[in-house]
Amino acid sequence: MKINTDSFREWFGFSRRERRASAILLLIIACVVSLRFLVPDRNEPPELVLLAAEPDTLMPVVKQDVRVSRDTRKGKLPARAAVARPIELNKCDTSELVSLPGIGPVLSARIIKYRTLLGGYASVEQLKEVYGLPPETFEKISSLVSADTLLIELININSADYRRLSRMPYFDREEINSILKYRQLQGKIRSLDEMIVNKLVDEETALKVKHYLRYD
Repeated sequence: MKINTDSFREWFGFSRRERRASAILLLIIACVVSLRFLVPDRNEPPELVLLAAEPDTLMPVVKQDVRVSRDTRKGKLPARAAVARPIELNKCDTSELVSLPGIGPVLSARIIKYRTLLGGYASVEQLKEVYGLPPETFEKISSLVSADTLLIELININSADYRRLSRMPYFDREEINSILKYRQLQGKIRSLDEMIVNKLVDEETALKVKHYLRYD
């Protein structure tokens, strides 16, 4: 069957040149539409592509961020920021003491010097007796230090001479003379109670020196 194309030409009313131009235009439109579906849009945000392609990969990261946020709200510190062990007053040196708040080279040297006079610290409270150490500084460092009485250098009350006894800050001159005289008259001192009963020391002094005496 032969199709009469003259009627189509007359119906559209296009010339040959116009028909050729229209055909080329339609071909270009078809190519553009095909490329749009075949080639992905490069302007699409990479985050959206990753989210759509790998949702399971992103979930652990989100959960981790939430965990850190909750720990921060609870005031938890990283492991490296954990509080250090208290400084032992009877073993430390000046370099350790200056790491404490409010303690500089001068105060650290005084703390060591007073430790030498005592023979060691029996209590953290004795830091209050260090010359020039402010009460507010003691409040800051009292929980950061400790005192082990097993590290104290004891005084043998039956053999120590006047010079040795005078180094103990808690004995005054009268008490030292009383102790030496009593030893000459009565011999060996056997206990702290004996010293109190015979009025060699008063009860206040006895309370301070009880950790520092031995009775060989």
